[in-house]
Amino acid sequence: MDFYAKYRKQLDWHIGLLVFAQQLLVMGAGWLLYESHRVTDLTVLLLMSGLSVLGAMLVLHLVRRTASEPIQKLWQAIQHIAPQGDPVPAPALDDLRIGQELVSNLANHVYQMASVVEDVERTNAKQAQDIHANFIANTLPLPLIVIDKNDTIIYANEVAYRYFDIPADELDGKNLYTAFDMSFANEQTVELWLNKVRQDSVTANNSWERVRIGLPGQNKTKQFDLAAHYNKSNPMGYETMLVLFDHTEVYSQDDQAMSFVALSVHELRTPLTLLRGYIEVFDEELGPNLTPELQGFMQKMDASAQQLAAFVDNILNVAKIEDNQLTLQLHEEKWDEVLKTVIGDISLRANVRGITIKTDIAPDLPTVGVDRYSIYEVVANLLDNAIKYSRGTKEIHVSAALNKDGMVETSVKDFGLGIDGAILPHIFDKFYRNHRNRSQIGGTGLGLYLSHAIVQAHGGQISVSSKVDEGSTFSFTIFPYAKLADANKTGDTNGITRGAHGWIKNHSLYRD
Repeated sequence: MDFYAKYRKQLDWHIGLLVFAQQLLVMGAGWLLYESHRVTDLTVLLLMSGLSVLGAMLVLHLVRRTASEPIQKLWQAIQHIAPQGDPVPAPALDDLRIGQELVSNLANHVYQMASVVEDVERTNAKQAQDIHANFIANTLPLPLIVIDKNDTIIYANEVAYRYFDIPADELDGKNLYTAFDMSFANEQTVELWLNKVRQDSVTANNSWERVRIGLPGQNKTKQFDLAAHYNKSNPMGYETMLVLFDHTEVYSQDDQAMSFVALSVHELRTPLTLLRGYIEVFDEELGPNLTPELQGFMQKMDASAQQLAAFVDNILNVAKIEDNQLTLQLHEEKWDEVLKTVIGDISLRANVRGITIKTDIAPDLPTVGVDRYSIYEVVANLLDNAIKYSRGTKEIHVSAALNKDGMVETSVKDFGLGIDGAILPHIFDKFYRNHRNRSQIGGTGLGLYLSHAIVQAHGGQISVSSKVDEGSTFSFTIFPYAKLADANKTGDTNGITRGAHGWIKNHSLYRD
């Protein structure tokens, strides 16, 4: 129906009626004045002319008001849906005297177009947020995995499917920890990090180096660095994004190099054992008859042989840790006796440098559950470091006591070079050494890494506090034997079997 034509017709009739009424009013007033015989013809003419002008102005006002009212209602309808400006209520179209159908029809069209625009904008916004349609995500040249708050994989880009050689239907919708068997170089796994930030943070970022992953049904092992971004308030449910940086080739070469070094060092064991045997024989047979100078030479030879033996043991044990082949047998031991044994063996090296090891071991310490051979290496490594970094100081303090958590805590304190605060977070990393003094003091950077792995395998923790030029204190804890879980005790051996490895599974901290 032509609502505009109907509106024009209604407007024409309205204007015609107003003009007719105005003319009728002027003519009627003139006739009444003329019939009254109280005014002259000229006065009647002037009064009629004035009434005609006033009537025309009134008609013009009424016509303008009536004609503009539909436009005002339409403007109000447009302003009602406008996205900007002050809110305007919807117009009451039933109040219109003319053009009601036209304005109602136009207003409905405006509302429909606004609804379509809103749907389009909503769809575009959703597509912009939908990572499946995101250009950057799909063209990123790195494997990208997105998980929701339930650790379910809700997106992986094409590069990720190719990297893992897994079809999309076998990856999408799977739990992250079920789909990938990731192992980390320390206890800070993705799962533990996520559990923490979900409680404490709205957004967070983190990264991991040397992550290993075994692929189901494949004999391949991938090694990569991993970066994660967490966003608790993501409206699309994309809570955590994981980006992988593949370094399989480089890290595999490092592993092969370690295996080669371990193989080479292993060949030193036989001649080193013979050398230490000959030194002991010479010391027993010839020691009393040697001059003080030659006795000093013998002590230095013995100390050097011990140091070389400790170096060989460290290299071999690190290789075993990397291959998950180092097994610990935790037995009930008297901790003061273990400490005295290690200190007695290391004292020779300390004496050669003019250093005295002082002890402060609390009486009545409970027995501990330790692998005597491996825990010996921990104490020996800490003492050896204290000796090397004492720098002219003459004392090292060793203390042991029961801490507030019921753990046996042992500390080795020196008063030498100390460690810069920026270095402390990396002090237990493999091959890491202080750049300030590594050129003056020999070492492999493996002793603290090995000690950290062994202490953790015992269920304890190791830490360090230090100030530059004031010295360092290394402390570690171990369980009293009585506190170890009864379920882990084996009645035949009176011990507990633990594996000591440097790779922590993503879905749990290592605890056998």
